[in-house]
Amino acid sequence: MTTAVTRPLTVTACIDTLHSGPAPGVYTATVYMNTHRDNFDGYEPHHPLAAATRPNGSPLRLVFQASDRIHSHEAAAGAVFDVSNHQRADDDGQTWPADVRSVSVGDVIKVTGPDHWIVYLSVDPSGIPSGFSAVPEPTALVDLAGTRATRRR
Repeated sequence: MTTAVTRPLTVTACIDTLHSGPAPGVYTATVYMNTHRDNFDGYEPHHPLAAATRPNGSPLRLVFQASDRIHSHEAAAGAVFDVSNHQRADDDGQTWPADVRSVSVGDVIKVTGPDHWIVYLSVDPSGIPSGFSAVPEPTALVDLAGTRATRRR
């Protein structure tokens, strides 16, 4: 014979107070300016590249939250192009320095996505917004004697 036992309904939940939800996805980007004399013909692996920098010499990094508009490495690179052409700021409110030339054909944009994948995209002569090609990690990086190599001349 079995006897019915009434038990209170209970639910056990693990509540993590340190992380109230998934962290929003973030894309970060660093621009490498092509310093080769033929840079407007497009990027080639032997072309020397110099990182776009802040006035203190640190690399200029742009930040974009993943959204309906920024949903891929290429979309983030397109947003970098817009920021460098003074059309907007990044999602942290950072604008492009006035004395650094805009992102152009032949430059390379390093984009780290929310999935931690790093993709290097060259700006192609075919134009923006779809004018990016994945390239291997550049090896010909230069620091033109500690100066802001990307200043307009």
